[in-house]
Amino acid sequence: MDASKPAKAVKDVVEAAAGKVADALTSDVPGAPGSAPPTVEEPTTPHDPLPPKKEQGAPETRTPTGAATGAPTTANGQQGAFLTTSQGARLRDTDHSLKAGPRGPVLLQDHHLREKITHFDHERIPERVVHARGAGAHGVFEAYGKAEGVTKAGFLAKGRTTNVFVRFSTVLGSRGSADTVRDTRGFATKFYTDEGTFDLVANNMPVFFIQDAIKFPDIIHAGKPHPDREIPQAQSAHDTFWDFVSLHTEAQHHTMWNMSDRGIPRSYRMMEGFGVHTFRLVNAAGETALAKFHWKPKLGVHSLTWEEAQLLGGVDPDFHRRDLYDAIEAGAFPEWELGLQVFPDTPEETFAGIDLLDPTKIVPEELAPVQPVGKLTLNRTPTNFFAETEQVAFHVGHLPPGIDVTNDPLLQGRLFSYVDTQLTRLGGPNFSQVPINRPHAPVNDMLRDGFHQQAVHAGVAPYRPNSLDGGNPFPAGDTDGAFVDVPVTVTEAPKVRANPASFDDHYSQVRLFWLSMSPVEKEHIVRAYTFELGMCYHQAIRERQLQCLANIDPVLCAEVATGLGLPAPEPTVPLVDPAPSPALSQVGRQWPADGRTMGIVVDPTAGLDDVDEVRRAVFAAGMVPLLVAPHGGLVGGLPVQRTFATGRSVEFDVLLLAGAPAPAPDASPARDAKAGAADSAAVDPRVLLLVDECWRHAKAIGAWGAGVDVLRQAGVAGTPGVVTGGSGAEVLTAVQQLLAAHRVWERFPASVA
Repeated sequence: MDASKPAKAVKDVVEAAAGKVADALTSDVPGAPGSAPPTVEEPTTPHDPLPPKKEQGAPETRTPTGAATGAPTTANGQQGAFLTTSQGARLRDTDHSLKAGPRGPVLLQDHHLREKITHFDHERIPERVVHARGAGAHGVFEAYGKAEGVTKAGFLAKGRTTNVFVRFSTVLGSRGSADTVRDTRGFATKFYTDEGTFDLVANNMPVFFIQDAIKFPDIIHAGKPHPDREIPQAQSAHDTFWDFVSLHTEAQHHTMWNMSDRGIPRSYRMMEGFGVHTFRLVNAAGETALAKFHWKPKLGVHSLTWEEAQLLGGVDPDFHRRDLYDAIEAGAFPEWELGLQVFPDTPEETFAGIDLLDPTKIVPEELAPVQPVGKLTLNRTPTNFFAETEQVAFHVGHLPPGIDVTNDPLLQGRLFSYVDTQLTRLGGPNFSQVPINRPHAPVNDMLRDGFHQQAVHAGVAPYRPNSLDGGNPFPAGDTDGAFVDVPVTVTEAPKVRANPASFDDHYSQVRLFWLSMSPVEKEHIVRAYTFELGMCYHQAIRERQLQCLANIDPVLCAEVATGLGLPAPEPTVPLVDPAPSPALSQVGRQWPADGRTMGIVVDPTAGLDDVDEVRRAVFAAGMVPLLVAPHGGLVGGLPVQRTFATGRSVEFDVLLLAGAPAPAPDASPARDAKAGAADSAAVDPRVLLLVDECWRHAKAIGAWGAGVDVLRQAGVAGTPGVVTGGSGAEVLTAVQQLLAAHRVWERFPASVA
C-alpha cells in the first residue's frame, strides 16, 4: 500500500464495498437526514411529498380557536407533486429569471422571482434576546393522580395524558452559538391541557441570579458579549459578568451552580429542570398550598468535563440537539418525572426559615421531599425547526385553573416581559394562533384583528355585555372550571423600592451547595472559577470575586486564589455550617444507560469475530454502537459510522477496542492533524488519541484481543475503569457496569476534601 497516495490506497476497498453499503447502512444507527434513501440520479418522476421520518411529529391540526380538525398533521405540510407559487399556481421553472432574451435584462413582471426573493428576504424573525439557542421536541405527560389533594388542575388528575412540547436552550448565546458552553439551560414545557395551555418555564438550576425582575436587563447585559467588540460569545468568562456578580452578591448562589458541573450538562436528557419560583396551588375545596416544580431525569443528572465541552464546541457545536434527536430516533425516549415540593400557605410564606418568595434560595429536598406527580416522555422530533422550535412562545402567565402565581418579584416581572417580547418576535398579538402555540381548548376571547389574524370571527358584538350575539361569550362560574385568582390578602404597607430583610442573606445557601459537593465536583468548581476569573482583564475584579468566595468557603477561596496567583482574603461575614444536601450532588448513584453511545474501534485485517455480537448486544441494551475504522464503507460486512479522520472521543460515552489497527494511509499530519507528528507507532496515532482523550475524561474503556496492546501502548492499562477480557461480551458487561455511574471518577483522586 502506497502511503504517499492515501486516496488511491483505499480506492479499491471503498469500490468493493460500495455495492453493499446502501443496504448495510439502513441499520438502527440514528442520524439519517430523510425518510427515504436518496438515489444517485436526480429523481424526475412526480410524486407526493415523502412522509415524515418515523420519529417526527408536528403540532396537532387545530383551528386558530382551538377546535380539533381531525386532519392528519401532514395537512400543515407541503401538498401535491408539483412546484407552485404561494397561491397554488404550478410552475414549470424556478432556475431562471424571466428575461428579455437569454442575455437581456430581467423583467419587472417576473412575479415568481419577486415572490421567491421577497419571501427569502423576510425569512428571519428576531431571535430571542435570551434563550436564543434552543432545541425542541414533542411528547406526552401522564399524571399519577398524586397531586389532586393540592391542586384541581385537570392535567394532574390520575391517568390523564396531555400532549406537550418542550424547548431546551442556553441563555447567553446567539442562535449560532454552541450547545456545550458553560451556561444556564432553559427547560420550557408547554402543556396543551383541555383547560387551557400551561407553560412551565423552567431552568436546569433552581435559583436565579437576581431577586427582582427589574435587575434582569442588568444581568443579561453583563453576561452578553461586550458591546464594543461583540465578544466573547455564549460565555461568562469575561470582565462585565464578573464585575456585576461580584458587586451584586445576590448572584453568588446561581454563579456557584453555573461554575459547577451543572453548567455543562452531558445531555438535555440528563438534566434536571426547576420552576425556580414558588407557585400557589388551589384544590377543589378552595384550599391553597405553596409549591415548587421539579423535573427529575430518569437517566440521572450527568455532565461533560470541561475539556470535552471545549472540544465539542469545535467538533460538534450541535452536540446536545443531535443527542436529543438521535435518542428519540433510536427509540431511547427521554423521560422525566414531574415532582412537587409542597409547603403550607402561611402568611409569612416561609418554610424552615427560608423565604419562599426569594428566587435565589432553594428548599433542600431533605427538608421538603420532591413528590412525583407525573411522567414526561419525549417521543417525537419536530417536522420543521422554525415552525415549531423557533415560533413556540412561552409565558409564565399561561396557567390552568388550580395553579396561580405568588408575589415573587422576579416572577411578577416575568408576567409582563414574556407577552411583550412575543409582540416583537412574532409580529403582533396573535402569536397564539401559530400552529405550535394553538391551545387544545376552545377559545372565545373577544380579541380581534391585528397582524396575522387567522381566525374568521363570526358575530357582531365582541364585547360584554351584549345582546346582539345572544350574550355570547358568557362568564364561567366555579362549576364551569373557571380560572381562580386566589384572593390573597395584601398587607397594608407603604410603596417602596426595597426587598424584605429575609432577602439579604447572599452566602449561606452558596456554602450549602459547596459543602454538598463530592470531592471531584469541588475540584471542577475550583477549576471553573480559576479559568473564568483568569480570563478577566482587570485584577480588581478577580480580587473582588475572591472576597465573595472567602465569604462562601475558605478552602474554595484559597484554591482559586492559588490558581490566580493572588492572596486569599479573610471572610467578612460569619460562616455557617448547614447540613449538606446529598440531592445536590450528581455523584454516587447508579443510572440507566439508555441512548448512550459506544465507540468500537475495529481493525479491518483482524479481530472481527466478536464485533457483530457486541454490536447487537449494545443495540439490545438500548444503546447505540458506532464502528470506528480506518476507512468508510463496510468492514467485515458491517457498516462503518466513523473513520479515524472523522471520529472524535467526545462522541462516545464508552470506548471499546476490538483490534489494534496499523496506521492508515491518511495517518499523516499533512492529511489529518490528529495524526500528530510522524513516528513509527505500530497503532494508528488517532486511535491512541481516542484512548488518551477518553481516559482523561474519566470514561470507561474496554479492550479484548489485539485491542489490549493498544492500552499498553497508550500507557493506560491497569488503571481504574480500564477493563480487558477474553471476549467482547465479557468486556461489554464490565463497561456497562462502569457506565451506570457515568464516569470513573476514582481514576483521578481529588485534592479537595
